[in-house]
Amino acid sequence: MYSVHHRVICTLALAASTIFLPSLHGQQSAPADGDTTVGQPAQDPLDRPLNDKERFKQQKDLRQELKGPYKKWLDEDVRWIITDQEMKAFKSLSNDEERESFIENFWLRRNPNPESPENEFREEHYRRIAYANEHFAAGKPGWKTDRGHIYIAYGKPDSTDSHPAGGTYERPMDEGGGETTTFPFETWHYRYIEGIGDNIDIEFVDTCQCGDYHMTLDRSEKDALLHVPGAGLTMFEQMGQAKKSERFNGGLESLGTGPLTGSNATKQFDRLETFAKLQGAPKIKFKDLESFMTEHKVLNGPVFPFDVRTDYVKVTEDTVLVPITLQIKNKDITFSTKDGVSKGVVNILGRVTTITGRVAQTFEDTVLVEQPSELMPKTLETSQVYWKALPLRPGHYRVDIAIKDVNNPDHLGIWAQGIVVPKFDDENLATSSLILADKMERVPSKQIGTGSFILGNTFVRPRVMDSAATPASFHRNQQLNFWMQVYNLGIDDKSKQNDATLQYQIIDMDSNKTVLDSSEASKSISPNADQVTVEHSVPLAGLVPGKYRVTIKVNDSVKKQQIAESAPFTVD
Repeated sequence: MYSVHHRVICTLALAASTIFLPSLHGQQSAPADGDTTVGQPAQDPLDRPLNDKERFKQQKDLRQELKGPYKKWLDEDVRWIITDQEMKAFKSLSNDEERESFIENFWLRRNPNPESPENEFREEHYRRIAYANEHFAAGKPGWKTDRGHIYIAYGKPDSTDSHPAGGTYERPMDEGGGETTTFPFETWHYRYIEGIGDNIDIEFVDTCQCGDYHMTLDRSEKDALLHVPGAGLTMFEQMGQAKKSERFNGGLESLGTGPLTGSNATKQFDRLETFAKLQGAPKIKFKDLESFMTEHKVLNGPVFPFDVRTDYVKVTEDTVLVPITLQIKNKDITFSTKDGVSKGVVNILGRVTTITGRVAQTFEDTVLVEQPSELMPKTLETSQVYWKALPLRPGHYRVDIAIKDVNNPDHLGIWAQGIVVPKFDDENLATSSLILADKMERVPSKQIGTGSFILGNTFVRPRVMDSAATPASFHRNQQLNFWMQVYNLGIDDKSKQNDATLQYQIIDMDSNKTVLDSSEASKSISPNADQVTVEHSVPLAGLVPGKYRVTIKVNDSVKKQQIAESAPFTVD
């Protein structure tokens, strides 16, 4: 389908403006009631205004019938993500050139990297279509099914409760409790969907047992014994406190009564609203944040503060992993409270550009903070830490990050800074960033190299401060965790082993005294490798409050080279 997408880009407004041009021909403004027009000639009957029926026919005649790739693009490719306004505008275009421009602009509006020739959104969209066709087909293409629709529009759910064979089912209390038998069904859970809400559960039921799961509002629809008298009773029905026939007295669901079903009726309108929103096109993410970054707009509301840290870890000689860590204080987030639960939502949009302005990387994500209302005072004293690792080539870049407080739309924050990604050549001894972490631990083998804060086989969460010049702060009841990699160690020709000494020092900066001094051989970490990873934790209980500096010195006896990295920190 990409073959119809590569022409000069016009704006949507320009493309859509052609809708009304044919109907303007020959029209004149009628005088307002009470106005007198002097010397106006009689109106030409051939130049009279068109009525609605004539105007519709004229527009229909001027438009070419959609066919071929354009019809497929509208009816299949973007069926679940195109808005009603966009669909109306596209159907009103009169030639293929305008359609080409419209399609280009359609994908551009959703492109997280507008200046990049690649479009990550479009690539992900067609991947989702392929996945839906492969996994959700049921006598019809997977993209046409309800599961395919939701997957294409909103992506993979955060969790799935699947019952592919149906069978015995213990109802949760909010469905009435008790045991019944079900048709095959699945419940998809999304922690957050932009424009719809958080903790969204979508239930799909295969009542025909043919693999065609349909989305349902009525959770009782999966109950295979729903219409069997005396079978599949709820807890209250078993106790004689309710009758099964009472389930069918009207309402959105036929769940029956149980210990926790009293609030179901009050939530019906919320469920209907969510269901209706899921049928619409997904909201285009974070375009408001993008305008603040690209146009450098002045913030209207209070500044939304956050702290950023960047680190550098070698992947190859030409590729460096750049972990970007954000810290957002909970006290700066606006929380909304409903049903005893307080929720805060923060949208994050980031962009990395070269010195020529070319977009090298972008990222967008949502941070959800959720706590019982009674725990909010303690929650406000803590922070949220977000991590994104970007692969970049060595060179100079600019990093722009914007965040938005969803519950307070005027509460935005912007951060921008130039960075220099180092080049790790094979000739010289080198190190990664020295990371001081508030948490560091090994991860299971299946998580190695994947997930937030994971570097190799270790979870490393950096301590983030309000600026690069501010020392990391720790409490005396914590541990100082430090992580660093050493690259390009020399390998002895005879022993085929490295031979370097790693010295660790902690110095009290007020007295300039060394409070810790230890060392180890590189071969004790990984003897045959030209790269080693330093991971150590030091209890801080023995240090008095004050300013300190940790230094790691590397002395390579094979290469006859030395290198050192240091980082300040405070103890309170």
